[in-house]
Amino acid sequence: MIGGPPSIAPDFETVTNKSMTDPGVVVAVVCYAPPEIKWDFDSIDEEIAKYVAYRLHQHKIRVINPDRVAAWLDEHPDWDEPREIGEAFNATYVVYIDLQSFNLYEENSAQLYRGRAEAIVSVYQTDEEGDGERVYTKELVSKYPLAAPRSTYEITYTTFKREYLSRLSEEIGRLFYEHFAGDDIPDAT
Repeated sequence: MIGGPPSIAPDFETVTNKSMTDPGVVVAVVCYAPPEIKWDFDSIDEEIAKYVAYRLHQHKIRVINPDRVAAWLDEHPDWDEPREIGEAFNATYVVYIDLQSFNLYEENSAQLYRGRAEAIVSVYQTDEEGDGERVYTKELVSKYPLAAPRSTYEITYTTFKREYLSRLSEEIGRLFYEHFAGDDIPDAT
């Protein structure tokens, strides 16, 4: 215990031997949600990108303002590859979150909240070392709360959505910064 609690190295660093906290590294965060998810959650892609960008910024990773990235995406609806975003903002890496599913309710229930999401998180290197190539990919399956769902009578929809987006951004962020073994304990209920 002299060195502090045991920490878990970021998966991105373990796989690529690169770090997002290195000096001069700038990161852009983009999320894509298919139309079937956006029917129920119209701006979920922008919300997730903002939450993840904020979470990375909290952990000393230089992040491009997600509002600037969203504005660029609106101005360039025909963009095709994440490297285009990296080039537009001179970003070292583009974190691209491809949302596969997202829901805030327990399966087959309208009275119980349990956030669930599946996504593929990819990182594209877009500086002079990489030519927009994908250097990292990880499948993410998220569920919150971990132990049991929460009643809709105990918490409002907006508050639960905010809690879950915070939890989801933490799960995505942990791929890029160090965290500790017991960090999930408060999210059990």
